[in-house]
Amino acid sequence: MSEDQATGVPHIFGRQLKRLRTVAGMGRGELGSHTGYSESTIASFEQGRRIPSAGFIGRADELLGGHGVLLELVEEMERAQYPAFFQDAAKLEKEAVEWHVYDARVVNGLLQTEDYARAVFTMYRPVLDEETIEQRVAARLARQQFFSRKPLPTTSFVIEESVLRRRLGGRTVTRGQLEQILLIGQRRHVEIQVMPTDREEHAALTGPFTLIETKEGRRIAYVEAYKHSRLFTDRGTVRELEEQYGVLRAQALTPRESLAFVEKLLGET
Repeated sequence: MSEDQATGVPHIFGRQLKRLRTVAGMGRGELGSHTGYSESTIASFEQGRRIPSAGFIGRADELLGGHGVLLELVEEMERAQYPAFFQDAAKLEKEAVEWHVYDARVVNGLLQTEDYARAVFTMYRPVLDEETIEQRVAARLARQQFFSRKPLPTTSFVIEESVLRRRLGGRTVTRGQLEQILLIGQRRHVEIQVMPTDREEHAALTGPFTLIETKEGRRIAYVEAYKHSRLFTDRGTVRELEEQYGVLRAQALTPRESLAFVEKLLGET
C-alpha cells in the first residue's frame, strides 16, 4: 500500500462517519459523550487527521445504525496507523508464532515505553506534527498486546549495547526504558540478549532485521531501510538472515547475562 493510499483510508472512514452521524441527527459532542471522546476528537476522526480504535469504530457503527459500514474498514484503519513501509510487517506481527529481532539503532517498538516512543517520534526529521506523534505512539503501544496473545509467540531480541546506552529523551526516559526491558525479559516466552560493543566478532553488520514464522509455517524476513523497508519470502534470503541471527545470538551475552547487564546499566543511569 502506498503512502497516499494509507492517508486516503482515514479520510474515507471520516466521510462515512460524518455521513452516518448527520443522517442519525447526532452532533459531534453527543457522539463523543456516548463513546468517551471530546467533540474535537470526533472532528479529527471525521477529517481523517486521527485514527480511531477498533472499539470506537464498533461503538460508532452501532450508535449510528451503520449496519457494518464502518466495521468493514477496521482492518484497513488499523493498517493505516503505521507508516506505509511497516504495514505489511504489522499484519504479520499479529499472527506470527515466532518473532526474532536484531536491533542496532533504537530499542525495538515492541519493547518501547510510551515516553521512549514519544522521544523517538519527536526526533524525526522532517518534524512530525503533534497529532501524528500521538497517533504513532498509541499505535506502537497497541502493538505490545503481542506479548499476551494466545498461543504465546516465541520471541527473541538481540540489542546492541550502544542502543541501551543512548539516552534518548533524557535520564528518566532511559531509566524507564531499561526497567521495561527487564520486565519483558522475565517473561517465559521472551529472550533478550545484549550484543556488547567490545566483541571482536559480529555476524550482522549489515543492519537490523526481523525473522518471522507464521502459523502456516512460512518463514519471512523483514529488513529495515530508510523508506524502503521490505519483506523477503524467498528461501535463499531468509536462510542467510537466519544464519546471521543464529551466529549473532551465539556471539551475544546469554539471556541471563543480558538481564544482569541491563540491571547494571540501570544502576549507572
